[in-house]
Amino acid sequence: MSSALTDLFPLPIVQAPMAGGVSVPQLAAAVCEAGGLGFLAAGYKTADGMYQEIKQLRSLTGRPFGVNVFMPQPEYADPAAVDVYAHQLAGEATWYEAELGDPDSGRDDGFEAKLVVLRDNPVPVVSFHFGVPSREVVDTLHRVGSFVLAAATTPDEARAVERAGADGVIAQGVEAGGHQGTHRDIPETDGSGIGLLSLIAQVREAVSIPIVAAGGIMRGGQIAGVLAAGASAAQLGTAFLATHESGANALHKQALTNPLFVRTELTRAFSGRPARGLVNRFLREHGPYAPAAYPEVHHLTSPLRKAAAKAGDAQGMALWAGQGHRMARELPAGQLVEVLAGELAAARASLAGGGAL
Repeated sequence: MSSALTDLFPLPIVQAPMAGGVSVPQLAAAVCEAGGLGFLAAGYKTADGMYQEIKQLRSLTGRPFGVNVFMPQPEYADPAAVDVYAHQLAGEATWYEAELGDPDSGRDDGFEAKLVVLRDNPVPVVSFHFGVPSREVVDTLHRVGSFVLAAATTPDEARAVERAGADGVIAQGVEAGGHQGTHRDIPETDGSGIGLLSLIAQVREAVSIPIVAAGGIMRGGQIAGVLAAGASAAQLGTAFLATHESGANALHKQALTNPLFVRTELTRAFSGRPARGLVNRFLREHGPYAPAAYPEVHHLTSPLRKAAAKAGDAQGMALWAGQGHRMARELPAGQLVEVLAGELAAARASLAGGGAL
């Protein structure tokens, strides 16, 4: 990675931006103070809500940080399929005594308004999910001094990130928890995601910009592995979800290591876009029937998920988690960064001595 960008954070550890209230300022600040790169998640927030979190984070740390923004989504969902799914969810609404949300609540997540804030109040790093911004958008962020990253799940998507002028690509393997950052949602490709190590190798040969590796990383030895494979840094989400500062619901944190939840699966059940979560009742019952309709399904199920959390029912929540969730450690975020750094150093020393990771 370019030295200008890596100079922002001493350790090659990036805290993934997790939307939905997980990546709060306290979490990002703790990661930054420990030497990593903390991130705020602007997804599902208003532009002012994002701005207020940026102000709060700046009051907690003077170190560089990042803000993640969702790209606007094209209109290709089938309204009839969304209506059918709404009828299927009627029983859930009755059970949780909640109304289904309005599927037409908005498609762009306040994208332009957020860009205005980020231009007027520049942050060190801006990353994008669900697509790649235009060269014009990237250039305007560069002009105010921000580094730009964007997620990619294939070599072709990585090439698009490079063509847009971004400073680096976040190579997201299929192991990652939460939403896959595919640039286009193509149902026919469901289940065909690329594993992280293979993706790093393919992206490394496809582009010349630096790579941030994301997907199932929970230990310092894995960070050493992706660095050895050609990445410049590792992005961890699920590992930080369980930390003390994380804004995740307590039930969500507990579920990561709860023996009731033994595996993860990519599903459209909660949002209409492929996202990896712990397999629970809601995912099992509705996943096979959920249409490719994001953000319509997200808006539709939002009240149900909130009602399930309020009722203390993890079986109705979106329990986003990567494949390494059982390795989660309930530590303060700063301490987790220190532990990961120690494991990384030990793995590097082992490699240098001819040992295994």
